[in-house]
Amino acid sequence: MGFKPIPAAVALAIALVIWFLIPVPAGVAPQAWHLLAMFVGIIAAIIGKAMPIGALAMLAIMLVAVTGVTAEKPDNAMKDALSSFASPLIWLIGVSIMISRGILKTGLGARIGYLFISVFGKKTLGIGYSLAFSELLIAPVTPSNTARGGGIIHPIMKAIASSYDSDPEKGTQSRMGKYLALVNYHSNPITSAMFITATAPNPLVVNLVADATGSEIHLTWGTWALAMLLPGLAAIALMPLVLYFIFPPEIKNTPNAAQFAKEELAKLGPMSGAEKIMLGVFAVLLLWAGVPAMIFGKAFAVDATATAFIGLVLLLLTGVLTWDDVLKEKGAWDTVTWFAALVMMATFLNKLGLIAWFSGTLEDGISHLGLGWIGASALLMLAYLYAHYMFASTTAHITAMFGAFYAAGISLGAPPMLFALLMAAASNIMMTLTHYATGTSPVIFGSGYTTLNEWWKAGFIMSVVNVIVFVLIGGIWWKMLGHW
Repeated sequence: MGFKPIPAAVALAIALVIWFLIPVPAGVAPQAWHLLAMFVGIIAAIIGKAMPIGALAMLAIMLVAVTGVTAEKPDNAMKDALSSFASPLIWLIGVSIMISRGILKTGLGARIGYLFISVFGKKTLGIGYSLAFSELLIAPVTPSNTARGGGIIHPIMKAIASSYDSDPEKGTQSRMGKYLALVNYHSNPITSAMFITATAPNPLVVNLVADATGSEIHLTWGTWALAMLLPGLAAIALMPLVLYFIFPPEIKNTPNAAQFAKEELAKLGPMSGAEKIMLGVFAVLLLWAGVPAMIFGKAFAVDATATAFIGLVLLLLTGVLTWDDVLKEKGAWDTVTWFAALVMMATFLNKLGLIAWFSGTLEDGISHLGLGWIGASALLMLAYLYAHYMFASTTAHITAMFGAFYAAGISLGAPPMLFALLMAAASNIMMTLTHYATGTSPVIFGSGYTTLNEWWKAGFIMSVVNVIVFVLIGGIWWKMLGHW
């Protein structure tokens, strides 16, 4: 993707209008307003795909450094522009993407998928659950939800569908391919919601929550995983069943699928040494969940990012990954770059008081409705979630809206931890909605198993189901955990 002049011109025009034509509102510092102009322009460019997101990140860093909106002295402005590259959360995601390359390289991901199908694949519904739980198993160490759903699980799904002659090119996708493709896709938002490291924008949520609460709430890997465990398992248990009733496959019994999976496992042969090492690294990554601290006490706590580096170094020392593999993992380096730029801009919008002003404006507007904190937080969460119909990037959406909506919710009386978890869930549930909602969407939709109407119908229904699950089951679970 190169430079696109029309989206770039639109983004530039938006930024210039905010900077020069719209008066700075009362209570907002000029520097904050000018940073907002640049921020909105960058987000508009990301949405319009004016340039690759990494290139736009470089532009953002340059603009903050040159304009001096964060500091008068040029050297301080440059330090501010680069400040987020020191964030452990950013490197947690970057290193995790590097580690996930080992799952693809060793074939461990495919082995896990076929293993599930060999056991549960005697019915189409069972294959659906096999795909869903295969994705869940590898989610904690695959921060690229696109690589997970589109690069690992989708080829397995297509192979199973093809073995039953369910092919869009032959017009036979309704046999089972349509159903399996939808399960393949809708597993992705749920598993992404369950772990900080299951999709790249989740640490951005962590950062925005910390900023809004003055670091009083800092969601750790273990806290997030435990909080999302019960609602996530409930959602992933319901999802294949709901889709089965909406789009029932023509072929419901699949005795040959289990045999097909066993044949594929036979082709893979015995588990290789590299796969065994990869499994061992999985065990090491349990440190992310704070297991040593839970068993032996806080003295044995290990930082999540340090654990990720331990895992990567083990893969390098054992030869499972080479440094060339790491260098070729462009997604990791790209993510570190754009993530650092967006976190930097969002951080300084908060420091300069813009987020507080905007959330106060939202708060004033909603408070007049007399909804109480429950109604107000529900309105904010749903408006935030369904606004994703207008976004083609979860990162752009979260960066643009999360901070202000979250701050408004807690100002209106929502328990901060409860609302943080609800908004974190919504930040992933919103992926269900469209065929452009996240990187996985065009991969699976582009395979042709569903029509656009079918995709959007399934997306809306699953968004409602997931909201109900996370609000009701999540709310009860979080109450039991003492989060509100």
